[in-house]
Amino acid sequence: MTGFGSATNDHFMVEIRSVNHRFIDIVIKIPPHMSQYEMPLKKIIREKFQRGRFEVSVLPQNDKTERFVLNKPLAKNIYTSLLELQKELSLPGEISLATLAGYREIFTEEECQYTAESLLNVFQEAVMHLEAMRIQEGEILIRDIRNRMERLAETNKTIQALAPDATERWRTKLEERLRSLLDASAIDENRIIQEAAAMSEKMDISEELSRIDSHLEQGMAVLDNETIIGKKLDFLLQELMREINTVSYKANNYQISHLAVDMKTEIEKVREQAQNIQ
Repeated sequence: MTGFGSATNDHFMVEIRSVNHRFIDIVIKIPPHMSQYEMPLKKIIREKFQRGRFEVSVLPQNDKTERFVLNKPLAKNIYTSLLELQKELSLPGEISLATLAGYREIFTEEECQYTAESLLNVFQEAVMHLEAMRIQEGEILIRDIRNRMERLAETNKTIQALAPDATERWRTKLEERLRSLLDASAIDENRIIQEAAAMSEKMDISEELSRIDSHLEQGMAVLDNETIIGKKLDFLLQELMREINTVSYKANNYQISHLAVDMKTEIEKVREQAQNIQ
């Protein structure tokens, strides 16, 4: 799921962006002298989230934590050395402050004054804001998935109502076709009945339709009761697609085949949404 969270204290500004991802991927941009905190920060994210790509930025508050300090003894030593060199070589010109400023060695960056606690606190605050946004988006996605699964259940009921009549019509057509092809004297009524019954059994989709109902019920239960939804829905949707493909293959009926295509389209939409949910 997408989301954004940020927080600031006297020492740091933390920003976390998350986008959809099937697994979890974390990228942290942090100053080199603070690299020892990269793994603990990743751990905090992993404990909160199971999916998503997270881009984290940890920025020191420059006006509070960083400043340059002049190394005065070194600057004086350089100035004295330059004067001696100028005198020794009889060089013209003036040794000014601008000359000394060209020597970067006389400036040192004072280490940031911060505690690990201040970093972790502001980071957890940013994670909390991110989590709140992701929860809000997740609730919208779950409502959409629930509506689609309800439509799938209704379509399945329609197929269940059509299935017995479709099978019986196919059986009747098969018997009529066999009778038209065979000579009346060669017709074995029992054999025709047996063949028609065998083919009807192969075309029977009642078990697949029952399993579809079961998978949809389980999916609703996951939406209602589980905290980690995405991966469980992925599995159930794979099973649903397998059953509907079987229904489409076995049912020798235009209406049922058409409804099965509608269900497959709906499942693909649910799958896209489920991949965005933790």
